[in-house]
Amino acid sequence: MGVAALAAAVALAVSPAQFLQAHQANGAFAEPGGTADPSLTAWAVLGLRAAGAEAPGSLQYLQSQESSLQSTTDVALAALAERSLGVVPQALLARIAAVEHPNGRIGETVNSTIWSVLALGRSPAATTRYVLAQQSRNGGFAWNAGGQPDSNDTAAALEMFRVAHVTGRPVARAVSFLLGFEGRDGGFELTQGRGSDAQSTAWAIQGLVAAGRTPPRAAFAYLARLRRPDGSYRYSASYATTPVWVTSQVLAALAKQPFPLAQ
Repeated sequence: MGVAALAAAVALAVSPAQFLQAHQANGAFAEPGGTADPSLTAWAVLGLRAAGAEAPGSLQYLQSQESSLQSTTDVALAALAERSLGVVPQALLARIAAVEHPNGRIGETVNSTIWSVLALGRSPAATTRYVLAQQSRNGGFAWNAGGQPDSNDTAAALEMFRVAHVTGRPVARAVSFLLGFEGRDGGFELTQGRGSDAQSTAWAIQGLVAAGRTPPRAAFAYLARLRRPDGSYRYSASYATTPVWVTSQVLAALAKQPFPLAQ
């Protein structure tokens, strides 16, 4: 093996999990040069746990930050992360239950409703009906009622369908919509014409797995091309930004683990 090839092999020995763990301090995660954040920490925990890696101290950090969480989506994200660490976050789940509306919506948006179902690990009948009613004619889902459907929210809805035991036509329509965002490079884009990115590709993989479909091999090949020598992943072929967040989301997809993570 030549010197250059050996150097490349050594560099790739740094795993994505090791990259994330190197950006943790006292259980909290931060982007390079940034400050610790509970939502970023929750994402890092989910990525590490999906990969079977540890996140020492993160449970204590997340629990210490519960009162600072504002949106229902942030509460649900933290609850998902804490559950992946082996606890039932009763206080967070109670906050989710407290914002359930009579029509089934939970929190502020369609997105917050989907995330709440993932955090709860169950879907009340009214909530399932509410989310199904938000499916657009083309099969996709948007962040909020009446919005423009996109790949990420559609993938999240497929994960929610898995929890709610929704099958048949709604799933097939959402899968068909989602597959329409795959580009020639194998990656998936958030919206049509935006271009492929790692996070949208990761969401698509998780959504397809949740729906019982086999993700395209090209999607994994696309992600492999975005891996950097330090173990992190680029956001896209053109941009390298928020590597902790991006790498966290990619890890769950590479493990083929939809949310909520299996215990």
